[in-house]
Amino acid sequence: MSSFSAVLQFPPAAPEQSEAWLRQKLALYADAWDVAQDLAHGVPEIVVIDTRSEQQYHAGHICGAVSFPHRLMNTDTLAEWDREKVYITYCDGIGCNGSTKGAWKLAAAGFRVKELIGGLDFWRRDNHPVTEGDQPGSWSEMTTLPDCGC
Repeated sequence: MSSFSAVLQFPPAAPEQSEAWLRQKLALYADAWDVAQDLAHGVPEIVVIDTRSEQQYHAGHICGAVSFPHRLMNTDTLAEWDREKVYITYCDGIGCNGSTKGAWKLAAAGFRVKELIGGLDFWRRDNHPVTEGDQPGSWSEMTTLPDCGC
C-alpha cells in the first residue's frame, strides 16, 4: 500500500524550472539580514525607502532608511531620484501592502526595486537597529549584526 503525501500530490518542478523561479524571487525580494549587511557596510548602490506615512516614519524606522510615502510617489516626486540605485521598499509588515504599492510605482517609473520581506515587523524581530525622528540616522560602528543562522 502506497502512502499518501500532501507535499507530493503535486510533483516538484524540474530543477531548471525551480532554479529560474527562485532566481526571479530573489530578484524581487530582500530579507532583513541582507539589507542590514548592506546598510552596515555602507553599500552605496542601495537606498532603503520607508513607504509609510511621515508620522509612522518619525515614530520609528529602519536606521538609514529615507521616508517616501507611497501615496506621494508620482512622476514629479520621482523626477530627481537616481535611476542607477536599487531601491528597497518596506512598510509595517506582511499585513501591509504599502511597500508593494511603492515598489510598483518605482518600477512603473523605470527604477530597479526590491521589497523587504516582512517589513519593519521582521526587521525588529531580527533585532536590527531602528531610529526615531525625521532623519534617516546612521549605523554606529558599535552596531553588531546578529547572525541569522541561514
